[in-house]
Amino acid sequence: MSAPLTPLPQLTGDLAARAEAAMRALAEHERVGIAYSGGVDSATLAALAVRALGPDRVVALLGVSPSLARRERRTAHEVAEAIGVRVREIETHEGERPEYIANAANRCFFCKDELFTRIENEVIDELHLDAVAYGENADDAKRPDRPGAGAATDHAVLRPLASAGLTKSDVREIARALGVPVAEKPAAPCLASRIPHGEEVTPEKLRQVEDLEDMVFDLGFSDCRVRHHGRIARIEVPQGELARAVEPEIRAALVNAGKKAGFRNVTLDLAGLQSGAFTLSIMNAKGTL
Repeated sequence: MSAPLTPLPQLTGDLAARAEAAMRALAEHERVGIAYSGGVDSATLAALAVRALGPDRVVALLGVSPSLARRERRTAHEVAEAIGVRVREIETHEGERPEYIANAANRCFFCKDELFTRIENEVIDELHLDAVAYGENADDAKRPDRPGAGAATDHAVLRPLASAGLTKSDVREIARALGVPVAEKPAAPCLASRIPHGEEVTPEKLRQVEDLEDMVFDLGFSDCRVRHHGRIARIEVPQGELARAVEPEIRAALVNAGKKAGFRNVTLDLAGLQSGAFTLSIMNAKGTL
C-alpha cells in the first residue's frame, strides 16, 4: 500500500514533477533499500524515499571496505541522521575478487556486483525489502565510464533519479530544497579510483592514498585526489586552489605529509582535479569515446 506523497517544498514546475515521479516510483514498493554512500545522489534519493514511504520503510545500505574512506563513512552516518533514515552497514569483500584486484577499466563493475550480491544474500530477507535502488542520475546514465551501472542492471536495482530524468544539477536543487546537508558536496569516488588501471589494488595502497588525502583536507583544501604511482604521489586539487598549494609553507606541508604516508616523492598536478581521469584516459586510448 503506497503512502501519500508529501509535497516537496520550494520546487515548482517541471523539476517538481520529475522529483514527484521519482517518489512515485519508490512508493510502489513496501520497503526499499537505498544503496547509500552519503554523497548527494544517494542521500537525496534516500530523502525522497523517506518522504514517499516514511522512515520505517526505508533503509540506507552502506557498503564498508578498505576502499571507503573513513571520512566518507563518518559523513554518511551524519547525513543519514539529518535526513532521518536508518543505516545498515554491509561489509563487502571486493578486495578479495581477482578481477577487482587486477584493476582493469571495468573494476567498478566488480565492486558494485559485490555490494548488490551481499545485499541480496544478507539483508533483503532480513530487512523484508522488496526493492533496492541506487542514486544514478540522468547525467551518469549518459557517461561511458560507469561500468557499475551494468552490475545494477544485472541485479535489477532501481534508478529512480535517472528514470525521472533528474540531472546532477536537479539533484542538488532538490537536496537544497529538502535541506539535505551534502547538497553542495563534491563527488567522492572510492579510494581505488586513485590507482592507475592495470596496477593492482591493495590495502596498503588504499591506506597510503587515504592517509595523504586526510592530511591534504586538514590543510584546508576543499577537495583533492591523491593518484598513486608507486613511490610517487600525484596530488590533484581544484584549479582555483593550485596557487595556495605552492605557497612555501603549504608546499612543505604537502611534501612532509606525502612522506609520512609512505611516498618517496610528492608532485602537484597542474591540470587540477580531474574526475574519472584514469578510466577516461583508457577509453580515449581505445577510441571508445
